[in-house]
Amino acid sequence: MVDAATARAQLASLTVAPPGTMAGYSRSRFTHWAEQGDRCDTRETVLRRDGQDVVRDAECRAVTGTWRSLYDGAVVTEAAEVDIDHIVPLAEGWRSGASAWDAARRKEFANDLRRPQLLAVSAASNRSKGDQAPDRWQPPDRSSWCQYGRAWTTVKAAYGLTATEDEKRMLGTMLDTCS
Repeated sequence: MVDAATARAQLASLTVAPPGTMAGYSRSRFTHWAEQGDRCDTRETVLRRDGQDVVRDAECRAVTGTWRSLYDGAVVTEAAEVDIDHIVPLAEGWRSGASAWDAARRKEFANDLRRPQLLAVSAASNRSKGDQAPDRWQPPDRSSWCQYGRAWTTVKAAYGLTATEDEKRMLGTMLDTCS
């Protein structure tokens, strides 16, 4: 995760553009939960990375563990109640440039473990977010805004995605919460 100063520089460098069309979008165009080795897919890898005391079965599925959801502070102990959030949602990626990518680039974006693109959060918070950008949805736990803003900006900058004026403005507000 980059620091706030780096995130501000990344934010300033984002190209401003109106949201693109959703024509041709399908979640299935982003191959997600790809194999990550040792019979584990991306979802299970993130569950293990973001959880505490995670126990897996022979199929690499999380059986038990504890996850703290960044967005709402909820503590979840049932893996089925944990969603893996794409910080920059797949549909938002599509609207901001991923529609021009090939299948390999979309797969990388949907399964990116190198950048702060994937995060285990409560299912309730992830579903309230949907595919919205920060100007339309903010984590209810305001103490997470700094981390969320840094993550969103890092992912958008790394993939050369565009941002709207309102999105950039709200990201600036989120980065202002960094101490």
